[in-house]
Amino acid sequence: MTLQAGAAQVDISPKDSQFLFGYPHVERYSTGIHDNLWASALYISDANKETIFVANDIIFVAKESCAKARKAIEEKTGVPASNIMITATHTHSGPLTLDYISNASDPNVPKTDPAYVKLLEDGIIEATVTAYNNAKPAKIGLAIADDTGVGTNRRDPSGPADHNVPVLMVKNAEDDSNIACMLVCSMHPTVLHEDSTLVTGDFPGLSRIYLQENVLGKDCPVLHHMGPSGNQSPRHVTKANTFEEAKRIGEILGKAVEKVIPAIEYKTDLKIQTASTTLANLTKRQFPSVEEAQQRLKESVEKLENLRNSNAPSQEVRTAECDWFGAEETLTLAKAAAGTELEKTYSTVLPAEIQIIKIGDYSFIGWQGEIFIEFGLEVKSKVPNSFVISCANGEMQGYIVTKEASEEGGYEASNALFDYTSGETFVEETIKLASTLE
Repeated sequence: MTLQAGAAQVDISPKDSQFLFGYPHVERYSTGIHDNLWASALYISDANKETIFVANDIIFVAKESCAKARKAIEEKTGVPASNIMITATHTHSGPLTLDYISNASDPNVPKTDPAYVKLLEDGIIEATVTAYNNAKPAKIGLAIADDTGVGTNRRDPSGPADHNVPVLMVKNAEDDSNIACMLVCSMHPTVLHEDSTLVTGDFPGLSRIYLQENVLGKDCPVLHHMGPSGNQSPRHVTKANTFEEAKRIGEILGKAVEKVIPAIEYKTDLKIQTASTTLANLTKRQFPSVEEAQQRLKESVEKLENLRNSNAPSQEVRTAECDWFGAEETLTLAKAAAGTELEKTYSTVLPAEIQIIKIGDYSFIGWQGEIFIEFGLEVKSKVPNSFVISCANGEMQGYIVTKEASEEGGYEASNALFDYTSGETFVEETIKLASTLE
């Protein structure tokens, strides 16, 4: 037996009232905690190479926070920073963790609380070091679950989506107890909306609770990574934006994972490989003039009002609301582009990172930012047994959208900082990087 593995989870729930980030135009401070937020870490070694995954129930882990945490983890464990993947589940019901430039003009969005950011960073480091110290002989296996029912394409329910959920199970090789469960789900955690003021991991957090209470045991960390989900949402499958619905959606995922676990075949001698590269010259988006952006905002408001007045379907109204948000954000970005603030923001997210951690035949690919599903599907078609994880090792301060979405000009394209060709670059460079591994 060559594999060693350890896992741990640390509570990163806020200790005081925090602004809950994810929806604009509302003064949304937390009034309590519905379910705890966690930093969940998994350490794996094959005796020759070590790697660490850390999944966090938060909307973003800023690139700066990731760099700081990786450096500290390397110093404390000896695991190279380049072998550590830090991700965010992207819940929209957790604290603000970075100053987002497209929301700079929103008077309801405060500056990030550095005390909470430190709590988050400390939690990541503590969880990881504990996981490292918990290492024991292990066996690992993987199966693919089907999460149909969790959500659909955000703008077109029949559009591109990926309902395959890789489930990596890690067990103690000596007593068969569960060490960790890791999964990748390509869906926005946005069942709860701006009227909810309780801290929650949204459906990923409630899926974890189901798995820990019914399948894995309460002490078994569940690492939930978000796949490419820039245009994926529960919007078209939810009956309401309530905790009851978040629980229902979470249990669809939890039961899908539960269904495939018994058939997993485990190995004790998988090889670990890692590779990474950076993208320094992604094409920046060309912004409209301030006057043009103001006109687009006016048109989006008129469209939204017309839909509301005509009692249009709620999903259609919500899409128009998001497009209104996006039009406001485009106006903010157009103003920033006319000055120096936008270039400062670019310097915080570039160079963008691509990371691959390959365990046996399975490649977990980390991409910064919120990226459309089409790019992930293209990589899957070219790189066997590959699973793209978004919001990994930082953010991009906006979406990476397709050419079609860019031309349509909806919400996601409206707050993008980079041209659609950036997604194509992520794909091309990922395929090249994957070819360097055995």
